[in-house]
Amino acid sequence: MAELRQLALPSFARRMSVREEVADALRGAIVSGEMKPGELYSAPGLAERFGISATPVREAMLDLVKQGLVEVVRNKGFKVTDMSETDLDQITQIRELLEPPIAAQAVSAISAQELSHLRNLAAAIVDAAAESDLISYIGADREFHVRLLSASGNQRLVRIVEELRAQTRLYGLSSLASSGRLVASAREHQQMCDLIEAGEAEQLQELMRTHIGHIRREWAGREG
Repeated sequence: MAELRQLALPSFARRMSVREEVADALRGAIVSGEMKPGELYSAPGLAERFGISATPVREAMLDLVKQGLVEVVRNKGFKVTDMSETDLDQITQIRELLEPPIAAQAVSAISAQELSHLRNLAAAIVDAAAESDLISYIGADREFHVRLLSASGNQRLVRIVEELRAQTRLYGLSSLASSGRLVASAREHQQMCDLIEAGEAEQLQELMRTHIGHIRREWAGREG
């Protein structure tokens, strides 16, 4: 079985069941590359690292199976589904087409209360980046973008984007965090909030496009 460091549930976590919190944490570990494709993971082994019972971990892993993120290996456990470079390039291209215009469309619909919530998430993203807490970073980042896009009212698109984000792999995050460069990228979420407050839909669209562009460059560990 593959070895993992001690796992923790996301520090930003909203009110969720243990099963949902575990699924979010595992999703973050998969996206960041901490859980590697092809290696075997058992529910009891992961549960030990979370410090909880195996049942919610097994349930969370089965949820991830349904999402195509992991596969069942009979009588052995689970393994992370592999994604090719072509797969990841195509996912990024689709996200670049979908997310920026929908985010711009959502600007006029975001209430002061929702903007306050987005600012809290943006702060959590920066804090997680500063602490090199990649699982909390990915979890808070996911919630930020889902909430932003949800304001557009297009829930079908939000579900598509959630699925695409879960399939993304950001293997360069660890080196970015250790070098301190992840904080600069994290602060783009605070800039997005400022643009939303100012009603600058076109500028938000451009910033979102730049932000997504990180995914297949420095966030993925690529040069250039």
